[in-house]
Amino acid sequence: MENSGSPVHTPQSAAPSSPPRSFGLPTVGRLLAAGRPEAFGAESTGERLARIRRSPHFSDGTFKNPDGTARTRPSGSPLDLAKVYFEKDARARRAPAGTVPVHPTTLADLAKPPATGLRLTWMGHSSVLAEIDGARVLFDPVWGERCSPFSFAGPKRLHPVPVPLASLGPVDVVVISHDHYDHLDMPTIKALATTDTVFAVPLGVGAHLERWGVAPSRLRELDWHEATEVAGVRLTATPARHFCGRGIRNKQHTLWASWVVAGPEHRIYHSGDTGYFTGFRDIGAAHGPFDATMIQIGAYSEYWPDIHMTPDEGMRAHLDLQGGTPAGVMMPIHWGTFNLAPHPWAEPGEGTVEAAEEAGAAVALPRPGEPFEPTADRVPDAPWWRQVARTPAGGRPAARRGLSSRDERVERVS
Repeated sequence: MENSGSPVHTPQSAAPSSPPRSFGLPTVGRLLAAGRPEAFGAESTGERLARIRRSPHFSDGTFKNPDGTARTRPSGSPLDLAKVYFEKDARARRAPAGTVPVHPTTLADLAKPPATGLRLTWMGHSSVLAEIDGARVLFDPVWGERCSPFSFAGPKRLHPVPVPLASLGPVDVVVISHDHYDHLDMPTIKALATTDTVFAVPLGVGAHLERWGVAPSRLRELDWHEATEVAGVRLTATPARHFCGRGIRNKQHTLWASWVVAGPEHRIYHSGDTGYFTGFRDIGAAHGPFDATMIQIGAYSEYWPDIHMTPDEGMRAHLDLQGGTPAGVMMPIHWGTFNLAPHPWAEPGEGTVEAAEEAGAAVALPRPGEPFEPTADRVPDAPWWRQVARTPAGGRPAARRGLSSRDERVERVS
């Protein structure tokens, strides 16, 4: 079933993906006693809620994951998890040892159209500006200092945003994968609500955006496998294996999604947050192959294996999306910007390098804010993080050559 793009005209329509955090209960208690904090968003009501209940992916009061139930709470012993988080050496490795090198992208860089018709600029974590066949698509924009409902607590940014939001220029459509704080940032949405952009979101997420000032006429709220067209490109919400929720009580009434964006000449895929599942093959068969995939490879843990992917799993997903071949370019996302898991800060980058070498796949490893064109002859693939990362036990894998030509990548595949 497809959605024509008509908005839902309801006046109101709402456990973070990271492990539990302590915010100082007396302060939080006072905030909650004063009413639902604005950052929690809004609950779905009216026709929006009725549409949620009609979804084929909603039953027994919640949205359901593909490939069966996914564990959304940390498994194993809470004491063991606490030991991992508070062990002194492990804590030190979860942050860079120096200043993260951010590319000084300017408005002039982004004002010039991409020569190939496709350009990606990773802004850190899962935020990506995609310029595709004349359209400008902004995925999961998080420009806030913390991914948290509160300004005084929660994971803090490890590097500054590479580009001020006002310097991005006009954006045709903002795409949201799900409503966790590290993907849906209230201050950023409020700033974008003052522009003319359209918002493409999974079913139920529109309630949050309406509360924050986004007009219903600018919402395209989609269930899995539904699509809408904006600025000459087609956006399709595709399945993911994750969960939702911003408040204290998580009703699972907002959907999570990955996204396909297809233009006349190019196709790209953004995974959002997801565990590995067999549906990547189906997405690839229906919508691929892709010129570029943006794949979550960070914030994973053995304590929540169903809802986030490791670098090896992320590469496996990329290959599935490409019909089993190392086609296109894979760009790792959901790492480097916030400390959300027990693994070392640089481990997702190192793991991606190893997985790409083993698969013979091309990866793009831009610094935050570094624009590149996935179908050009060269993409950035130097392990830039090594200059500020602590050396892992056992050393590092051999460094890749700085910028690889497409011919060299083909040689490695063959």
